[in-house]
Amino acid sequence: MPEFSVTAMPEVFVSHTDISKSVSDATARGELRKLGSRLYTRNLTEDPERLVRRNWYYLITDYYPDALIADRTAIENKPSEDGSVFLISDKKRETTLPGLVFRPRKGPDALDTDRPFVGGARLSSTARAYLENMTPSRARGGRVSRTLSREEIETLLDSMIGRQGAEAVNRLRDEARKIAPQLGLDDEFEQLNGLIGTLLGTRDVETKSAAGKARAAGMAYDQNRLRLFEALFAALRESLPAVRTAPERSGEANANLAFFEAYFSNFIEGTEFSVEEAAEIVFEGAIPQERPEDAHDVLGTFRIVSDAQELRKLPADFDEFIALLRTRHARVMEARPDKRPGEFKMKGNQAGSTVFVAPDLVRGTLARGFEFLQGLAEPFQRAVYMMVLVSEVHPFADGNGRTARIMMNAELVAGGQERIIIPTAYRTDYLSALKAFSQNGHTDPLIRMLDVAQRYTHSIDWSTLQNARQMLSETNAFAEGEDAKMKFNWSVANR
Repeated sequence: MPEFSVTAMPEVFVSHTDISKSVSDATARGELRKLGSRLYTRNLTEDPERLVRRNWYYLITDYYPDALIADRTAIENKPSEDGSVFLISDKKRETTLPGLVFRPRKGPDALDTDRPFVGGARLSSTARAYLENMTPSRARGGRVSRTLSREEIETLLDSMIGRQGAEAVNRLRDEARKIAPQLGLDDEFEQLNGLIGTLLGTRDVETKSAAGKARAAGMAYDQNRLRLFEALFAALRESLPAVRTAPERSGEANANLAFFEAYFSNFIEGTEFSVEEAAEIVFEGAIPQERPEDAHDVLGTFRIVSDAQELRKLPADFDEFIALLRTRHARVMEARPDKRPGEFKMKGNQAGSTVFVAPDLVRGTLARGFEFLQGLAEPFQRAVYMMVLVSEVHPFADGNGRTARIMMNAELVAGGQERIIIPTAYRTDYLSALKAFSQNGHTDPLIRMLDVAQRYTHSIDWSTLQNARQMLSETNAFAEGEDAKMKFNWSVANR
């Protein structure tokens, strides 16, 4: 044996006969710390439970040399909430460590399809894991059950279909069919087969979970997006938005506000005109021959946002919501038939690293998201949520951002509150807040950003086009780049 060295040992390790004396001496010198049965660490300060859970997979074969990771652990790929790690092993006794319990059982040995895992253990194949989890088990003594519930399995399969398509679950089913006889799990395969068929619309087995019922009914939804919507709903319910009542404005003032709303909303999406060009398009009907589609985007947006009667329409139910959403999108994109105005997307879409809801999950995700909207009463809360709902789902091939902002401001107009415009200088903040929400679930930057934008809109004199443009220029609203953003934010903070 090589000479024992504390620094050469893993962060957490199990002692054995060959090193037990050296380990005992190092522990006495304060160089090691004992955590449990034959378990030591050279980390002298960190919480034992965190240390053990972080290194759980390295420890398995020290206690169970023949271990096969099985049951719910083979699907969750981590210890359960109570620290349980489920194994198949010839050893029957459980091992309790800080924050962790290895819970072995007898079972068929590893198959060729089971995979080698960290630390020398084996990991049940995905097909085997699903078959074994189809066997019901009970939670006893406050511990989690050995296998997942039917609802949990349905939810996982639904998520798999949403992420990877029907091909993934069909492949899983084919692999499960091959190995079921070797495991003595033919009945479990029939249950799994029926469940997958129901989720794919080819069978009719009773479903238990919300996700399973929705998919079986043709209204499957994006589970991750729904969690984001729930978090936003909770954050909005806890917030106390400032009430900025829209002032009485002349027809000209309302037209000027609508003009700049349409102008900036299109500029965010890369449809860039000078203010003079955009004003000629909107107020004089001058459509530039070299950019007719772009001009119609601006004009179509203006026609909606300048129509107060249209914007006061709020959906009473989901069907009305879908009808309004599709109608408004169709009006914005009417000059782009290739983008299928008013029709939901047929291909997936994304912005940078943010991947939006898959086409077959659009309607279901909008339906589940709309349920949260109905629980919000304040116009600002509803406006923020509505914009995010449409933006996150991204239901159309193009024009989603403009449509989302139209739906947002409709909530404000109908509630008698000031609109929200996103000036060019504020575009980076707007997009960054949306990204932070999409990827990390951060709600505060999003709510705060839109609150600032509404306050800014409320501060502008829209009575004449000239006055509005001058005030927008003085606050750097038209500028681009990081320096412009800083100047704009300073201007807003000091208004």
